[in-house]
Amino acid sequence: MVDFEEHRPTLLGLAYRLLGSMWDAEDVVQEAWLRWQAADRGEVRDPRAFLVTVVSRLALDQLRSARVKREAYTGPWLPEPVPTAEAGPLDTAELRDTVSYATLHMMERLSPPERAVFVLREAFEFPYDEIARIAGLSVANARQLHHRASVRLADGRDRFRPTDEEHGKLLTRFMEAAAGGDLEALTEILHEDVVSWNDGGGRVRAALRPILGRRKVAAFLHALTSRCGVEVVVTEANGGPALWSTVEGESQLTLITVRDGRISEIFTMRNPDKLRRMRPADL
Repeated sequence: MVDFEEHRPTLLGLAYRLLGSMWDAEDVVQEAWLRWQAADRGEVRDPRAFLVTVVSRLALDQLRSARVKREAYTGPWLPEPVPTAEAGPLDTAELRDTVSYATLHMMERLSPPERAVFVLREAFEFPYDEIARIAGLSVANARQLHHRASVRLADGRDRFRPTDEEHGKLLTRFMEAAAGGDLEALTEILHEDVVSWNDGGGRVRAALRPILGRRKVAAFLHALTSRCGVEVVVTEANGGPALWSTVEGESQLTLITVRDGRISEIFTMRNPDKLRRMRPADL
């Protein structure tokens, strides 16, 4: 029992990175606890390795079935945002990067084995032979999957990532321009190829397709904020700044990705089922 509780934050962080859903991650960790209770402790030489293996395999199985459900989801499926404190250990740059909202979203492009290998290698620094054992692969295949995943994810990343301070300042400018209905200022801070993703999950009104391009995104945001009051609070999610707001009577959380000093992606979570952990204390 003591061993399991010692490793629970790491296991939860691993499962969340693999699944993009804390709700599902908690189910996986609970199942891992049941298997730990039933295990012959005398045969378990390394509790951490045993538990990581169990969680990884359970998450892989769940991720394969989840992909089918996400394809039938109403509108774009976005990861469930979580308070930074609930994301597990963030002791290294790799742990912080793999829990960032943009990275979680990009990891949806990967196959389940690619995602598992990438997370185990990048975030938790497992050697390839251990990853191969956990995922049921050859060492050569594990290396190949990691390389393929790294290349696919690199296409969506900015080589020169902004500091937290720069990110926060741009988010504040975005908040002020959007809430103030300043279309010119809003357009200025958007990247030419900006994409706006909105997840309502069929529960609340949200754009059913990604909105592409600076002009369309700016017009969409301007139309949305100009016809109703917007109450905004700056908060933090997934290791970075985020905006909690109320638009048309519905709560939402907005996160951004920055490229070339401008906002390149806007993620707006409106699905109330995915916002249960995120409500700021001052709202």
